[in-house]
Order: sequence, then structure tokens, then C-alpha cells
Amino acid sequence: MNIPPQLVELKARLHEIYDLEMAAALLNWDQTTYMPPGGAAARGRQLATLGRIAHEKRTDAQIGRLLDALRPYEESLPPDSPDAALIRVARRDYERATRIPAAFTAELYQHMAASYDVWSRARPANDVAAVLPYLERTLDLSRRFAEFFPGYDHIADPLIDMADDGMRAATIKQVFAGLRQGLLPLVEQVTAQPPVDDSCLRQFFPEAQQLAFGVEVITALGYDFTRGRQDKTLHPFMTKFSLNDVRITTRFDEYDLGSALFSTIHEAGHAMYEQGIALEFEGTPLASGTSAGMHESQSRLWENIVGRSLPFWEHFYPRLQATFPDQLGNVSLETFYRAINKVQRSLIRTEADEVTYNLHVILRFDLELALLEGTLAVRDLPEAWHERYRSDLGVTPPDDRDGVLQDVHWYGGLIGGAFQGYTLGNIMSAQLFEAALRDHPDIPQQIGRGEFGLLREWMRDHVYRHGHALDADDILRRATGRSLDVQPYLAYLWRKYGEMYGIVHTPFHQVVA
Repeated sequence: MNIPPQLVELKARLHEIYDLEMAAALLNWDQTTYMPPGGAAARGRQLATLGRIAHEKRTDAQIGRLLDALRPYEESLPPDSPDAALIRVARRDYERATRIPAAFTAELYQHMAASYDVWSRARPANDVAAVLPYLERTLDLSRRFAEFFPGYDHIADPLIDMADDGMRAATIKQVFAGLRQGLLPLVEQVTAQPPVDDSCLRQFFPEAQQLAFGVEVITALGYDFTRGRQDKTLHPFMTKFSLNDVRITTRFDEYDLGSALFSTIHEAGHAMYEQGIALEFEGTPLASGTSAGMHESQSRLWENIVGRSLPFWEHFYPRLQATFPDQLGNVSLETFYRAINKVQRSLIRTEADEVTYNLHVILRFDLELALLEGTLAVRDLPEAWHERYRSDLGVTPPDDRDGVLQDVHWYGGLIGGAFQGYTLGNIMSAQLFEAALRDHPDIPQQIGRGEFGLLREWMRDHVYRHGHALDADDILRRATGRSLDVQPYLAYLWRKYGEMYGIVHTPFHQVVA
């Protein structure tokens, strides 16, 4: 079929927008890695300029005319063909973008850069007062953003939809309620037992050796260093400047072996998703992961389902012992395995175990809704945070550094839609892994031999290559035969930790929410 000239022009315009967005991503990456503190004000201006230009181009009326002209061509194609997907996603993005004034976009970019700069200094200083005025403005901007999309059932819906297309606050609340119901008895039974001794992870592990071992691990998993790199930052993340330049960052604690190691695997999972997208999508809106939840499914799958599994460490533990012979030479594999899977009520989301992690996410999601609804004031957020940790996790943050300041999301972005993707991803990860095992039951044995290609290629075929051409629900239904389902995740957690701690699965009907 001949390619319509309107599609050629549309792609050219989308490529230009893509390049501007990637340039902004590069400036963001630099700000969080190597930029001197004195550059913050100019960086905010630069990001605002790029954001304004990209927004003007994204909302150009000519794109709307091209999309209208391409409708007959789109309708003549199979719905899941690349061109049909491109036109469909471009139309959705155009309709969203035209609702948001260019001046607001520039204001938002400049504020986010300034807010991040203040947070980066306030967190180590435990200075929550410094960020509260910025957080007030972030909340105002978040509410203003939602108002550009009238007709919502909950003010958080437009913000959630930007991260997890099609998801709504009511749906997530229902999913989280079911998950919480299944998790609470597991948390209670595990934490009622004597705590696992994880002192083997709390020795001195020099940063250079941690870095080298982490590189060895993620290279084996499939992260392509010819199309990426790793750098240090305050809060680990993955970013992309093209499908052939996908970067990760990490931070190191020389007295906590698991911190950098598992965050490195986590970010590599994100990056492998992006590196696996079909290269024909480069420069278009299809060249990205399809949702926050689906993206998180890959980071959590590789970090937890694979990276904290016994077969994984049957292969890698001798290598780790060789890297740290003085620290781990006399530590058994069983002791190490239990240590990296220790369940405890803790303060830090990014370092939480699999069993309690989602409680961290659920309380953040609830706080976001309360802020947006106006039932919680920003000035009361630090104490509300402390109270939720006392009631939900049974621990009390000693300060705000490890309280409301611990996550970057509200200080470098909007409030709303920032956290639900983590738990949606956990649920999806188990659902996808279950499907992969149905197709290839020998995956655990391969992992035990240090062979990850079969699982990675299954994910590439069923998830990665589609980029944004399919939404998360389409991917789940095609790969697993059903939409989002919490049961495989709960079954995975009960099976793994039931065996580890010798506990019995409590039927859901016996649980009181």
C-alpha cells in the first residue's frame, strides 16, 4: 500500500517533537548526575524553553489536520498495524496536548527544575520546611492540570491516566483493596517470627567492587552497554535519549550490599524494556514503554522474581563470594538468600522487601488522593506521613529525610499518578512470569545456569517490541489470556515466603480488610 504523504509529514513532525523531548531528557539527566549546583536556575529556564517549543509543535493545528486527513487510511488498516497504532497514539497525544496551554507547560517545567534543586539539598539536611512552599505550588499545578480534563470522576483521574492510560482512581482503589486483603495475613505471620539475620549484608563493601559486580550481573541479564551507560545520582532512575541510548543511574551505600545491587537490576529491567522496543518506532510516540505499570512490571520482575530467587543466586553467589571473600567467604548461600529476602516493617520504599513494599505504595497513593481532594493540607503532610507509617507498617520515621522527603516524585513532577504504577507493575510481573513459565517450564533451571536469554526473549516478544503500539491491557490479555489479575502475584508471594518462613496460606475469606 502506498504511504500517504500526510503520514510522511506527520512522522517528520513527530520526529522533531521527539528530538526536543530527548534533548530535555538529556538536560534532566545531567541535572541529576553531573551538573554543578550553580546551574540550577539556568537549567530550569532551558527546560522551560524546550518544553514550550515542544508543546507548541505538539499542538500545531496542522497536526490535527493531518490526523483528520489520515482517518480513512487508519480505518483501512488492521488495528494493530504499526501505522494504525502510530496514528491512534498521535491523535490521543494531540487531543491531550491541545487541552494544556503552552504557558502552563513552561511554568511547570521551570517549577519542577527549581523544586528538584531545593529537594536535592533539603533531603540530606532534613529540611522539610524548605520544600513545603514548592510542594504547595506543585499541588496547585497538579489541580490546575486536572482541570484541563473536565468530566473526571475523581480529580486524580487525569493525572493517573497520563501514567497508566485507562486507569482510574476507583479502579486502583479496588485493586489495592484486594491486594491489601491478601497481603495483611502474610505480613502478620512473617513479622511475628524472629527476624532474619541480615548482618552479612551490613559489612563494608567498597563501592568500586559493588559497581563491577553489578555491571557483571546486568550484562548477563541482557542490558546492552553499547546502547547505554550507568552513572551515580541521588535517586536511581532510567532515562532514554533514543532507543540506542538508554541509561541507568544508581547510588551506593558501602555498608548495605543490597541497596545498589538490587536498584541496579531494577533500573536495568526498565532499560531492557526500552532497548527491546522495535527500532522502526524510533523517533515516534510508539518508542516508549506503554505505561508506568507495565514498565514497572519489568523492573520488578528482574529485580525480585529473578534477582531475589534461589536459582539466580545458585549461579551468582560464588561470583559474589569471590568479589567479597573477606565479607562473604564463610556465609552460606542459605544465609545469604534469607538475608536478601528478609521481611520487616521498614521506612524506605525503595529498600522494602517484597511482602511489605506495596503497603508503602498504597499509603502514598492514599496521601496523593487526600492532597488533591483537599482533605489533607501540605503543611500537615509530614505528620500525616508519620501517622500512616505508624498505623500501616508499625514503624515511626525518626525524621522527614526518611519520611516525606524520601521520594523524589512530588519534587520533580506532579502530585497524582506518581506511585500506583509500582504496585500495578508488581501485579503484572507475576502474571507475565506465570505465562512465561507456562510456555517454558524450564526457565528456573536456565536461571540457575546463568542463562537469561529465553526469559528475556519471551518478554521482548510479548512486551518489549510493542512499545506504545499496544496498551497495557492489550499486552496482558495477549500474553497471559486475561486482564490485570492480582491472584498470580499473591500466589507467588505466599508460595515463596510460605516456604521460607514455614507458614500456612490464610484463605482470603478469613481476612478482615
